[in-house]
Amino acid sequence: MSRLPELYVAVDVEADGPIPGPYSMISLGMAVAGHPELTFYTELKPISDEYVPQALAVSGLDRDRLLRAAPTAEQAMSAAASWVNGLRKVGRPVFLAAPAVWDGMFVHWYFVRFVGHSPFGVTGGGVDLRSYWMGRSGCEWSQTRKDTIKRQLGLTDLPHTHHAGEDAAELAQVFDALRRPSPPPPASLPSADGPATTAADR
Repeated sequence: MSRLPELYVAVDVEADGPIPGPYSMISLGMAVAGHPELTFYTELKPISDEYVPQALAVSGLDRDRLLRAAPTAEQAMSAAASWVNGLRKVGRPVFLAAPAVWDGMFVHWYFVRFVGHSPFGVTGGGVDLRSYWMGRSGCEWSQTRKDTIKRQLGLTDLPHTHHAGEDAAELAQVFDALRRPSPPPPASLPSADGPATTAADR
């Protein structure tokens, strides 16, 4: 029996502050790179009275509505864990974020706190888009912003909306494009003086 393929689960979080615990994750989106039909989205009831107005404003979510109507953290994270575990029927889920330190911090903390463990593993770690781009392109960290990567990949029409579900889908598309094999360099034309030459030959 062949081993199931890895599934890169693009994750995006909106939060009302800089760290989990004192502040809350208020929405969570996930999408599988290369499988646009595989998505998950939930909003979450805040777990703390503290919040940073500027952080809350980024998402555009109404905190009062979340307190009234959103699933509790336990409900939301249990549903998220069930969705990730359901992917195991077709592949091996691997966490993907941009940057992984931000989204991963909230997601891992919430899974451990409200579910007891993370479906992505003990460390909750995975692939960081910006680090992946550094390795692929040889660029510096300052050149790894998602807008820069999208421009290099010709994906400038792909929006970033600060809606966790939509931004997870955006990240999945960027990573899917990034993992496609690069086209081969154009063949050198034969010169009048002899066989074809390449840059390496010079």
